[in-house]
Amino acid sequence: MTALRPARPGDEDALLALMREFYVHERIELDEARARGALSALLADPALGRVWWIGEDAGYMVVTMCFSLEFFGRYALVDELYVREGFRRGGIGARAMEEAAAACAEWGVRALRLEVAWENHGAQRLYTRLGFTAHDRHLMTRWI
Repeated sequence: MTALRPARPGDEDALLALMREFYVHERIELDEARARGALSALLADPALGRVWWIGEDAGYMVVTMCFSLEFFGRYALVDELYVREGFRRGGIGARAMEEAAAACAEWGVRALRLEVAWENHGAQRLYTRLGFTAHDRHLMTRWI
C-alpha cells in the first residue's frame, strides 16, 4: 500500500486544516495567510520540494530542497510530517518516510534531514530505526 500521494495546487484549504492540528500539537504559532502563500508557492514549483497526503486522510508530509557542501550537493529537509492521532503507531509514518527517501534518491538528493523536538522521544526512536542519526549541533534560526 502506497502511503504518499501528491498534493496539488488547490489543496491549500485542506492542507491548512491539517497544519492547524499539527501546529496546535507542536505548540507552534500558525500565521495562516503566510502559510497559504508558502504552500501555494511550493505546490506550484516542484523544484522547491513536494507536499504529499499521507494515506486516506491520515496526515501530510512536506519535503523541501536544499544545497550543502557538507552533503556534496542537494539535500532534502523533511520540513513537516504530521500523522493524525487515530493513525499513529500503525506504521504509516514509517512508510511515508521510506517513500519520501526513495523519491529523494530518484531526484539525486544526497541526504535527507529533519528536526525533532528534544522531548519527542517516540519520534526520535522512529527516525533512528529509519536510519537517521543525531548530531551534536544546535539548530538556530534568524528571521529575515
